[in-house]
Amino acid sequence: MAWRELSPMEQRLQFVLDHQSGLYTVAELAAQYGVSRKTAYKWLARYEAGNPASLADGSRRPQTSPQATKPELVDALLQLRQRHPYWGAKKLLAAAVKRDPSQPWPSRSTVCDLLRRAGLVTPRRRPRRVRAVPAPLQPMLAPNDTWTTDFKGEFRTGDGRYCYPLTLRDGCTRFVLRCDALRTRSYADTRRCFERAFADYGLPRRIRSDNGSPFAGPGVGRLSQLAVWWLRLGIALERITPGHPEQNGSHEQFHRVLKQHTARPPATDVRVQ
Repeated sequence: MAWRELSPMEQRLQFVLDHQSGLYTVAELAAQYGVSRKTAYKWLARYEAGNPASLADGSRRPQTSPQATKPELVDALLQLRQRHPYWGAKKLLAAAVKRDPSQPWPSRSTVCDLLRRAGLVTPRRRPRRVRAVPAPLQPMLAPNDTWTTDFKGEFRTGDGRYCYPLTLRDGCTRFVLRCDALRTRSYADTRRCFERAFADYGLPRRIRSDNGSPFAGPGVGRLSQLAVWWLRLGIALERITPGHPEQNGSHEQFHRVLKQHTARPPATDVRVQ
């Protein structure tokens, strides 16, 4: 026969039945069940005052709370929200305090909870995230088969302005096609660098990049303006799997060396950099 474990409710009921048998004292039963005599007398009093269900644990929620917001203040805030359904907790509090500054109005977080419990907050619909579907990466067997590109994280120059290094390499020969210190990561600035590279070296078969801006976008197919321009030129897109920079490891290693020799410390301004 399998061993059957008793629930706390069943143990307390068995305690009461053992006491009613008259064979044991309260002290003996308390020691046997591993509880204090005060707890034992509490169980007996509950059982005598009600029914076996009274032996269950009661709610530990306090009956009164000195910190609770007054009901009249809650009603005033809810009525104000109903008159102004687009006001948030901060604006509701500002209007309520202006109307009656002598009242102990609750904090902003408490007002947010009150509005949520009253059903006056409509949860925002989160945009559906389109995940990039990685395609198999092609081997780099000849020059101009695959170009690799990336931004080497921004940093500040001596004048306090940001610098965005854009690098472009040939994947087969590791030749550095472009290395530009841009002031922004915008489509216009990035496109100018690629136009110069295309004019000097021709068009590659494909360009490998990560899934960040401006190489990829948030919409269907992860197409950005820059990616659409490449496609119109007949250049295939090749993107690494998100979170796997080792798929463009040669380019990442080049960035590490580039930063060591050109940005530690940075130049006085972007032009010198």
